[in-house]
Amino acid sequence: MTPRTTKLTTPLKESDLKTLHTGDMILLSGEVYTARDAGHERMVRLIHEGRKPPFDPKGAVIYYVGPTPPHPGMPVGSCGPTTSSRMDAYLDVVLSTGIKATVGKGCRSPEAYDAMRKHGAVYLAAIGGAGALLSGHVTGAEVVAWEDLGTEALRRLTIKDFPVIVAYDLAGNDIFGEGRRKWARR
Repeated sequence: MTPRTTKLTTPLKESDLKTLHTGDMILLSGEVYTARDAGHERMVRLIHEGRKPPFDPKGAVIYYVGPTPPHPGMPVGSCGPTTSSRMDAYLDVVLSTGIKATVGKGCRSPEAYDAMRKHGAVYLAAIGGAGALLSGHVTGAEVVAWEDLGTEALRRLTIKDFPVIVAYDLAGNDIFGEGRRKWARR
């Protein structure tokens, strides 16, 4: 299937996710929430205590990023993705709240793919090393929780046409696994 470009707006709906195929380019707009290791640890602790995350998780997107401080007149500084596999241990619990997508870089563990299948979520890859370029798609940013974590605080980013690639779709296709299989046949 030929990859295509689709515009999506958060919060994501199941009908949005059903149309996605691995390799598709998505121009994502709306609100996303930032969280890295420390934020995920706190979020999972809240969930285990029977509390909800400090944002509405239904259809939400989590972007694995710790933006740098903003330049004058900008909502954030550089905001390139961090390695997603570092959050894999938290993924099943986090997705159980209704979050429908995560954004990061690199492949995920088999357990992460199992959690995505179980909860009907997708994984979107952003281009690593392009943090300054990606920050141009952020139109607003505010700390939602855990300000003491600095760049790793939970933030709500407002984004416009933020470019990501579908790396794992609802059918269980994995762009990283497909790439490895293609190169192995050579």
